[in-house]
Amino acid sequence: MDFPVRIPFVEQLGFRLNSMSDGTAELSVQLTNEQTNSFGVAHGGLTMTLLDVAMAHAARSVNTRSADFSPGVVTIEMKTSFLRPAQGTLIARGRLLHRTATMAFCEGSVLGADGALCAHATGTFKYLRALPAASRELRPLNGPPRIEGRGSA
Repeated sequence: MDFPVRIPFVEQLGFRLNSMSDGTAELSVQLTNEQTNSFGVAHGGLTMTLLDVAMAHAARSVNTRSADFSPGVVTIEMKTSFLRPAQGTLIARGRLLHRTATMAFCEGSVLGADGALCAHATGTFKYLRALPAASRELRPLNGPPRIEGRGSA
């Protein structure tokens, strides 16, 4: 399935959105050599980004009244525990635990190719319709990703 908004960094990393609904989201990524650390396993930064994106999409999944699942969310804080090295195709699952009008409290897990739990995180996200940029002008969410040859998705 397509991501509801375009996130260039996530595209560059090769993340795929497998599902997103009712307070949950699942992503996957096929680990490449460029995404590994000096031990040849998933770099912690990649794992944390995968968790962050999975939890953020779980938080946004309850906004079904909008075609792009807006408002967006920004990460306020995140705590990650690494349990074992991650290799192969990684699966991340995010879950919305609780939400208020402006905040979302989530948890996420990354499973390795063998199905073993590799990392776990909790995070707090703030719902935003736009983000004030350095110039103090509001920056709206990016639109849906562009599909080659089809225009906007």
